[in-house]
Amino acid sequence: MTRRATVILVSCLALAGIVAGTITYVLLRTKGSPRATAAAFLAAWEKNDYAAMAALTVPPSPDLAGRLGAMRTGLGVTKAGFRLGAVRGGHAPYTATLTLKGVGTWTYEGALNLAKHDRRWRVAWTAAAIHPRLREGQRLAIKTSWPKRGAILAADGSRIDVPGVSGSVQQLAGLVGPATAADLKRLGSPYKKGDKVGHGGIQQEMERRLAGTPTTAIEVVDQAGRPVAALHTIPGRAGGTVRTSLDPRVQAAAARAITSQGKPASLVAIRASTGQILAVANQPGGFSRALLGHYPPGSTFKVITAAALLADGLSPAGRVPCAKTANIGGREVHNFEGEAFGEIDFRTAFAKSCNTAFATQATQRLTKQQLTSAARQFGFNTPLRPGVPAARSSFPGPGDLVEFAAASFGQARVSATPLSMAAVAAAVKAGRWLPPRLVVSPAVPGQPKAIALNPAVDANLRAMMAAVVTSGTAATARLPAGTAGKTGTAEYGTGAKPPTHAWFIGYRGDLAFAVIVEGGGIGGDVAAPLAGTFLRAAG
Repeated sequence: MTRRATVILVSCLALAGIVAGTITYVLLRTKGSPRATAAAFLAAWEKNDYAAMAALTVPPSPDLAGRLGAMRTGLGVTKAGFRLGAVRGGHAPYTATLTLKGVGTWTYEGALNLAKHDRRWRVAWTAAAIHPRLREGQRLAIKTSWPKRGAILAADGSRIDVPGVSGSVQQLAGLVGPATAADLKRLGSPYKKGDKVGHGGIQQEMERRLAGTPTTAIEVVDQAGRPVAALHTIPGRAGGTVRTSLDPRVQAAAARAITSQGKPASLVAIRASTGQILAVANQPGGFSRALLGHYPPGSTFKVITAAALLADGLSPAGRVPCAKTANIGGREVHNFEGEAFGEIDFRTAFAKSCNTAFATQATQRLTKQQLTSAARQFGFNTPLRPGVPAARSSFPGPGDLVEFAAASFGQARVSATPLSMAAVAAAVKAGRWLPPRLVVSPAVPGQPKAIALNPAVDANLRAMMAAVVTSGTAATARLPAGTAGKTGTAEYGTGAKPPTHAWFIGYRGDLAFAVIVEGGGIGGDVAAPLAGTFLRAAG
């Protein structure tokens, strides 16, 4: 072999060795870096991606998801954030900030230990990866101490959440008792079995404000739940006060007015200029029919139909027929007890509550959309949020001419609560519909907007409602001077002569109201005198 050939052979062998070494290094070297693995692990933790976290651990941890899920549930973690520190070798410190539902935030320093496994960097999984004080068989838990519950106040500053208040006021305030399973499911952390929570009324609606937030100790506990180490304490916040517009004097007057009734009755009073609820009375107790009861409004709905007809151009002095019956769409409409007044002016038709006049005028002059729009202008089909549970009054679009005629005087599928009808009367007095409110502080979110009425229409409505009291269906009720209103005798049930609810809605000064007696009969004979008793006591 020549010297040149020898040199070439040696060079080739050297090059082959270098290549082989390089290939071996590439194949056997550890992929990634401790920082990249730690960052990926913490990013997955932020997203509660336990599968991704488990894939980055060694040895594989079948209980990782269970541990972290239990931690999230037990502490009430709604958000987790992690900031990775300077990684040195296999040690990766991090700062965790956990947001705990209803409590606040907890920030602590933790660390991940990393190791090489199958030529990749992995998190060496132990309980200490969750928190440095945590050991196998232990878990994190919270211990809460609730502050004094906030008070619920009437407009004059007196408490309405104390023993001795009337049943109607107690319904508004609600009660406080041990949390049920349903409460815990609804409220979540930091509530636990045995904690006191609101049930019904303002106590339930304003639970978070009234309860405040507890002082919360975060602890390490053993398998039996015994404390092992105290980690952190988050100070609580005292329960806040809830102020209502309830006027004790007006409330007492409302309660006295209906307590003599042998039949279920309710009365709602509103300050017309603000929409604030001054009184809510139910007889008997057990169900807040004033706020939740659905009834056909009967002729009290004629306030709304009259507003639509006036807006369409019908004058209070315009002549309308008030026959005993009227055939509309093949169905006979009749007046209560077969009354007939012949051709009269619209003001008198309203004051005498002539069904046939309203049914014929509405079906001849208005579209279904016009009446639906008028109902909406007075709060129908609008969710109410007074600060306690309250039902929405409903005016479904009439399906045919027969239903349109019946709906025009508050029958068919029209349904209303006494609260909504008190707001209708308040709107006439104030010149605008205002959403009724009981809780005035803190402000209840999601309130519907006020709706201004046509000033000319509203002026005519006020005069027509005054005529109901002076010369119409409420003339014999001996109501106080200055009262204006509308009676209602609303049929329900079936039969040739179905039973009726007795209604009267109205206002005197800035005090608007609605009274209903279930199955009470004639509005002018039963409900209107109760309103008179109320108004005289309320002053």
